[in-house]
Amino acid sequence: MHLNRAFFPLVFLVAALTGCAGFGGGSIQDEYGQAVNMDQVPTQEDLPRFSNQTAREGMPGGWHFYRIAPNKKNTVYRLENYQGRTVLSANSKTSASGLAVKLKPRAAQNLWLKWEWKATSPIAAADNTERIHDDAPLRILVAFDGNKSKLTLKEKMTFEMANLISGQELPYATLMYIWSGKSPINAVLDNPHTSRIKMIVVDSGWDRLGQWHVHQRDLAADYQSAYGEVPGEVIGIALLTDTDNTKSETKAFYGDIELIRKPQK
Repeated sequence: MHLNRAFFPLVFLVAALTGCAGFGGGSIQDEYGQAVNMDQVPTQEDLPRFSNQTAREGMPGGWHFYRIAPNKKNTVYRLENYQGRTVLSANSKTSASGLAVKLKPRAAQNLWLKWEWKATSPIAAADNTERIHDDAPLRILVAFDGNKSKLTLKEKMTFEMANLISGQELPYATLMYIWSGKSPINAVLDNPHTSRIKMIVVDSGWDRLGQWHVHQRDLAADYQSAYGEVPGEVIGIALLTDTDNTKSETKAFYGDIELIRKPQK
């Protein structure tokens, strides 16, 4: 398996599987909308920080834009000087697209994901338990490697279909941290199409809009809880703000996203 190539087909096919788009048409592009060969996308040792960059139009350094489908409008991402620092803003108007980073594989044990984000307006009709209403102002995806020979026949067929569409293999499993409109915090939501994508609710409802929310998640513990097994290596991170299913609009902000190796307890 080509570990470092496997992540990018995930980011648009995850969106397809979560109801953000139909199958087909996903692609990695540069800031000018030109297709990018996945073999030419460099791996990163660390997640590039938004706060270390200058506010500007175009892609933040180290991140790559991914388009969901030709018939989908793109969410607009830009680096903004906001409240005294550079953050990433996401403006979604009946749209769905995201940004991704390809990482050098690393062990998930004692690895924590830390980030902060802010939602500014509700998506009233959003319901992440229903495919036709599965939108979120904020999502962060973590891709893991693993032994695909253990998958069920149904899942192997899903992976084969994804391979036919994208020309690349999908990661073994994905955790997706979301701000959900209705599901309770810490709920683990199954994707209706594949058991290899699990959504974990870290913020819920619209009572605390306009505030920065800081999260730290133990990736190995969350993976064990969601999948009932020890995780493989982490191979990529992506983010996604989408309003295409509810035909609505929202603006949200992402602060720095970090992977932190903590001492073993």
